[in-house]
Amino acid sequence: MRHIALPDTGTADAWRKAARACLREGLSPADVSWGTAQTERSLFDDQPIAGAAPVKMTVPRSFVSLAETVCWHSDADRFARLYAFLWRLKDTPHLIADRGDRELAHLRAMEKSVHRCQHKMKAFVRFREIGDRDDLRRSFAAWFEPTHHTVEPTADFFARRFADMDWRIVTPEKSAIFQDGSLSFAPGQPKPALPEDAGEALWLTYFRSIFNPARLKVQAMTSEMPKKYWKNLPEAATIPDLIANAPARARAMAQAAPTLPPVRAGKARQQLAAHMSAWDGPKEALPAAIYACTRCPLHRTATQAVPGVGPLDAALMIVGEQPGDQEDLTGLPFVGPAGQLFDKVAQSAGLNRAEAFVTNAVKHFKFTPRGKRRLHQRPNSGEIEHCRWWLDAERSLVQPKLILALGATAAEALTGSGSNILRRRGTVEQLADGTPVLLSVHPSFLLRLPDPAERQKQMALFEADLRRAVEMVVALTARSGRQDMAAG
Repeated sequence: MRHIALPDTGTADAWRKAARACLREGLSPADVSWGTAQTERSLFDDQPIAGAAPVKMTVPRSFVSLAETVCWHSDADRFARLYAFLWRLKDTPHLIADRGDRELAHLRAMEKSVHRCQHKMKAFVRFREIGDRDDLRRSFAAWFEPTHHTVEPTADFFARRFADMDWRIVTPEKSAIFQDGSLSFAPGQPKPALPEDAGEALWLTYFRSIFNPARLKVQAMTSEMPKKYWKNLPEAATIPDLIANAPARARAMAQAAPTLPPVRAGKARQQLAAHMSAWDGPKEALPAAIYACTRCPLHRTATQAVPGVGPLDAALMIVGEQPGDQEDLTGLPFVGPAGQLFDKVAQSAGLNRAEAFVTNAVKHFKFTPRGKRRLHQRPNSGEIEHCRWWLDAERSLVQPKLILALGATAAEALTGSGSNILRRRGTVEQLADGTPVLLSVHPSFLLRLPDPAERQKQMALFEADLRRAVEMVVALTARSGRQDMAAG
């Protein structure tokens, strides 16, 4: 059996060279015992080894990276584990990617443990000045107790970060010394007597100030800052007191905090306020203001805006989608094929259109030119939001007792949602000011139905909706009259 004693410094490079030499001699893992200068040799280390064929293999790059890290683990068997896995790789190179391999999983866990120890060393080393502050290169020293042999592989990090000063990190096993720009290593030594740091009190004050008792999670905190490091961290002396007083401080913070609206509710109110109509001109000026509207790009292609028409004291407001081709040319709502169908059904239902205020959710015609034709395009949510400015102004002016919303666009403009209109048709929803909205389909929907039977069915439902609108207006008007008499 061949015994290989690796040095304490440059261990990873030494293992790689030794492993390569063992492969050249064809030594199996059973032929080699690995250790360091401090490892005691066994009785079998000097046994003769039978000759074997040299091994030629290409080592995967990921294994080289794995080995360079695992070599710094504290496990005494780390070198033998690495060589045994390397020996298996010569016949099965894909093994390095096999997550189900138990030995590879063990090596990966060791790699992760070394990386974690390096991270803690970078985070928890606390330097104290040991030289004269007036020296050209100030001198510092720190005491640290790593879990693994991570002083050497982590020293380059400190050399890059503190290149303008001399420093040393002392540990029980090895010390890293950086002097005049050169990095070297020395044997470990007991904890030195480091001087007090004048800035330590300031650091403790800062640490207390950034501690948020309302977000305290003790388990997570001790996971990131294990208690084994506390004895060398000056701020750790404050942690027990901060944890003990955290509940009381959190309650005091909550009581002293100003009352704020929920963030989402605040944003919703801002959006609502931005789209709420602020038009406050005389009622005669409202149509002219709508004609002059440039709140969205639809005004650039439409012939004109189409405001609502009807008595300003109407008990019923009928809201459609947007002007069609004929409405855009005439400047009047509901005069095209859909409007004519509405008039026909309304007459059957006993609804007198002349007594209602008829308008649209969007005031300009949206279309796509196709030759000489202008094909209707449904307004998007942004255009509906912009035009709600004028719809709210008309509602404020008319103050109807009931609104009949025809189609998804009208439903979205009034209730905020235009979805599932067929399922919601015939239902009544309340606006924020209490105005009831009866939902139904748009007459153009009836015109587009190809199946005569289905169209007849939907026509009957539409007529029922209009009949219900008439009944509701009568009931609401009667109730309002009784309330006025009671108030008088």
